[in-house]
Amino acid sequence: MSRVIEAVAPARLGPGFRRLMVSAWFSNLGDGIALAAGPLLVASQTRSPGLVSMAMLLVGLPWLLFGLLAGAVADRVDRLRMVVVANLLRCAVLAVLCATILTGAVDIALVLGAMFVLGTAEVFADTAYRTFLPMLVDKADLGIANARLQAGFITLNQFAGAPIGAALFAVGMAVPFGAEIVCGLLGVILATRIALPPGPVREDVDTHVLRDIGDGVRWLMGHAAIRTLALVIVTFNITWAASWSMLVLYSLDVLHMGPVGYGLLTTASAAGGLVGTFLYGWLERHVPLATLMRACLVLEVLMHLAFALTRVPWIAVLIMFGFGVYAFAWGTLSQAVRQRAVPTAYQGRVGSVYSVAIFGGTVIGSGLGGLIAEHGGVLAPFWFAFGGSALTLALVWRQLGHIAHADVDTRVHGSVAPAG
Repeated sequence: MSRVIEAVAPARLGPGFRRLMVSAWFSNLGDGIALAAGPLLVASQTRSPGLVSMAMLLVGLPWLLFGLLAGAVADRVDRLRMVVVANLLRCAVLAVLCATILTGAVDIALVLGAMFVLGTAEVFADTAYRTFLPMLVDKADLGIANARLQAGFITLNQFAGAPIGAALFAVGMAVPFGAEIVCGLLGVILATRIALPPGPVREDVDTHVLRDIGDGVRWLMGHAAIRTLALVIVTFNITWAASWSMLVLYSLDVLHMGPVGYGLLTTASAAGGLVGTFLYGWLERHVPLATLMRACLVLEVLMHLAFALTRVPWIAVLIMFGFGVYAFAWGTLSQAVRQRAVPTAYQGRVGSVYSVAIFGGTVIGSGLGGLIAEHGGVLAPFWFAFGGSALTLALVWRQLGHIAHADVDTRVHGSVAPAG
């Protein structure tokens, strides 16, 4: 057992990381349960396509509305307390939702309102949560630590959570949300045992919150490597979402795989992601970071091209598996690069800019994918994604070497945060 624990969470990462990891596991399991139970609850209250799509919008909308604010708050207050308060709020909302289900008072308006509040609390909790890792783990170990957290996300959120949530919903509509409360409370209890410095990470917090947001954006824009990384992530999320928004139609109308085949594609991606996260430690030790970044982005470009060309289901499944491998390796690497370069006092604000960029890119890309497909057919978004990602990669190819070692640039040139 000790060998298993050492392999999953090496002792050099410290007891704080192990508590963070297990806390994240419980949170991921609860969120995975909600991935299935939430839509099922909405469908039990309405069959309106508009209201069903509104439910999905209300989950992601808070990131665009409050993401930057959450980052500024995380850099102003005790981050651990922020996580605890936000997650307790989520549990309270879930408790009210359970009560209305059990009493028969639930309706679609209440469900949609609960989803928006839950999404908003998640923004503040996750923003602060993501700042913990650089405070607990040495910079050299951020890659492997992020990989272990990603592995828990894939296993519990994407693999285990959804079927558990659906099975619990079949037992009773309130049951999965009660299970989510239990997971949330366990995550909070474990989080409170993480030894972090008490109080805010900044000594001076007398500035206005809007000034703090502006300082975070200016820090990012003033750091060439981190700025370029953000632009790469936005652009590649736009091209990725444009093609992915058509994936279900691609699997049904082009590959003729049926609903089960579509599920197989998404499962293959998650399986590849699990492999990628466990391979990451070996990759980081044996492959130069710049080479690894370039390889991941090249594979992204080629994946769009392969989807545009293939009509063979089993090849598409292999492509999706490969996508999972390199996409989660890229996510782990890019996050570690950013965490190494950004000063502790700016982790919340700069991280929130990235989160907003990711969600914004996904929204823009999804809209573009629909428009392109309407005029050019289901395959057109994949060709758009191939061309857009290839052009972006060509423009930043030489800069990826600097991005991979952005923390060196920070140490040499010092913090470029604005004075005051």
